[in-house]
Amino acid sequence: MAEKRDYYEVLGVAKNATADEIKKAYRKLAIKYHPDKNPGDKEAEEKFKEAAEAYDVLSNEQKRQKYDRFGFQGVGGASGGGAGFSDLNDIFSHFGDIFGDMGFGGFGGGFGGGGRRQAVRKGANLRVKVKLTLEEIVNGCDKTIKIKKKVTCSSCNGSGAASPNDVTNCTACNGSGVTYRVVNSMFGRMQQQMECPTCNGEGKTITKKCSACSGEGVITAEDTVTIHIPAGVGEGMQLTVQGKGNAPRRGGVNGDLLVLIEEEKQSDFERDGNDLIYDLNISFPDAVLGTTVEIPAVGGKLRIKIEEGTQPGKILRLSGKGIPDVNGYGRGDLLVHVNVFVPKNVSKDERKVLEKLQSSETFQPKSQNGFFDRMKNFF
Repeated sequence: MAEKRDYYEVLGVAKNATADEIKKAYRKLAIKYHPDKNPGDKEAEEKFKEAAEAYDVLSNEQKRQKYDRFGFQGVGGASGGGAGFSDLNDIFSHFGDIFGDMGFGGFGGGFGGGGRRQAVRKGANLRVKVKLTLEEIVNGCDKTIKIKKKVTCSSCNGSGAASPNDVTNCTACNGSGVTYRVVNSMFGRMQQQMECPTCNGEGKTITKKCSACSGEGVITAEDTVTIHIPAGVGEGMQLTVQGKGNAPRRGGVNGDLLVLIEEEKQSDFERDGNDLIYDLNISFPDAVLGTTVEIPAVGGKLRIKIEEGTQPGKILRLSGKGIPDVNGYGRGDLLVHVNVFVPKNVSKDERKVLEKLQSSETFQPKSQNGFFDRMKNFF
């Protein structure tokens, strides 16, 4: 029995090769030693199996790590570290996606001799917009909407036929959904697999169409869908509700419902990520003497204290009063930006009071940190 070769040597790649390099190397060998290109060649068949075994290990991250550390013993012993393919059919069924675009028909008339693996049809996705209030964003909610979409025809259960007896196997492909042709290539004459043009790959033909859906298997109908909106979503975010989109023609799985989030404009707050910003206007006396004020908040109101001598532009941070993170990582804050209101017109009595204050030493401007210094200290 020949000594087993190192898997990296088999594929002709370095030990630090990327997954893409490993795949490309295997594809190259698979083409070179493919049974359709080497009919009856036992040596090519063994090399084909050897390459498949090497690829089975090196394309799997866990198997590759064990092989790099322990050799063949780490992945099944010296007798075979990979899948140990003994049957070519096993290789085709195991790596069908590798051979699907090589132009080979598959060994034995299909992948693994088991016939064509039909792709599952999926219906088209639907997209809707959902507008949310700030309270709905903060707390999360369920939204029930009505949509028009393609649904499975109840008269024919999606088959498109008037009755079960009105569906037959396609005579062009014998129900396989594929046809084959022999083409000339750089590797010689090869068998190429194609989707059957007569039945469009379905393998079935309808002799009498369902009158309700005209043979499509779907009809347009209105559906009511309830969408769960998690707390913390934002403008432009897209949620996916699986299986709530259009039904496909004549069987398969439904598409998805894509929900685009829109935020209603807020009069009180501005959103910055998960933080909420509120502009608070206070009077000059309140800024000097201090006061307690009531401000809006999500789900109610809050009372906050304005300290004596509060400066214009001061930012008060109310921790945890903002928007929850959509991934569950805490909650933002409510930032209160304090503005001091300066009236444009005053009465004669008010002017006299202000003129006295104007000459007071207490009310003369003092040196203090600038705006950027205040922002730096804030953050």
